[in-house]
Amino acid sequence: MQYDPIKDRLGRIVKKSPFLRKIFYNLLGLMFLREWYVKRRIKELYKGNPPNEILDAGCGFGQYSYFTARRFPEANILAVDVKIDYLDDCRYFFNRSGIKNTEFEFADLTKINFENRFDFILSVDVMEHIEDDIGVFRKFHKALRSGGRVLINTPSNLGGSDAESEQDESFIGEHVRLGYSKEDICSKLMEAGFEIESFEYTYGKWGNRYWKLGIKYPMLMLNKSQFFFIILPFYYLLTIWLTLLFMLLDVNEKNKSAGTGVLVIGRKA
Repeated sequence: MQYDPIKDRLGRIVKKSPFLRKIFYNLLGLMFLREWYVKRRIKELYKGNPPNEILDAGCGFGQYSYFTARRFPEANILAVDVKIDYLDDCRYFFNRSGIKNTEFEFADLTKINFENRFDFILSVDVMEHIEDDIGVFRKFHKALRSGGRVLINTPSNLGGSDAESEQDESFIGEHVRLGYSKEDICSKLMEAGFEIESFEYTYGKWGNRYWKLGIKYPMLMLNKSQFFFIILPFYYLLTIWLTLLFMLLDVNEKNKSAGTGVLVIGRKA
């Protein structure tokens, strides 16, 4: 299954329409379990003391930049990525939507050189694409002010890249590693200078069921033929309620001891 081409195709459909892009963001927020986890943690972290300077490190389609811009309207947000077309689309949408507190810039995270600038760094599904992860974590640490936090959301080593067999190359071509263990990602963040504030597994048993029903199987269909774009609404009409139930059960499962995703908060002393 090739995941990025499907994402890019969907992005092209909504790129020139702010109305469609808002619908697209809402659909991503509804259908992607990672957004449930990430947004919940951001709300918990900054209930009454919002960050002033935020770095969206690997902004992609810009949905988290949009979320933080609306949730923290007084903050300054810098969103960076290596995909220029994504950045151009985000600039167009944010300008048309009148969102003034967010800037989009091209940046390779292995080469950024910020110092004591940010209060919060957000990195969602990025580190699995970067070989020199410790180097990036060190740059994140340098970029943060004292007391600043980094939120890393990434696949775990327990199947987070959906690599169930040698024949199932779902995300292997896109990822430089299959995922992180708790010990691996926490030790690397501590080596970079962070204190570990919290760690949690995401995508437990219910999340895996959601992933297959709500994301994997539709992606497999779309890779077979564009004809399935026509069938897709009917597929979701039949499966959406069960998909949402699995998501709700997963995000509310207490003390998960394992999962195919990890969400870790590091803090700069």
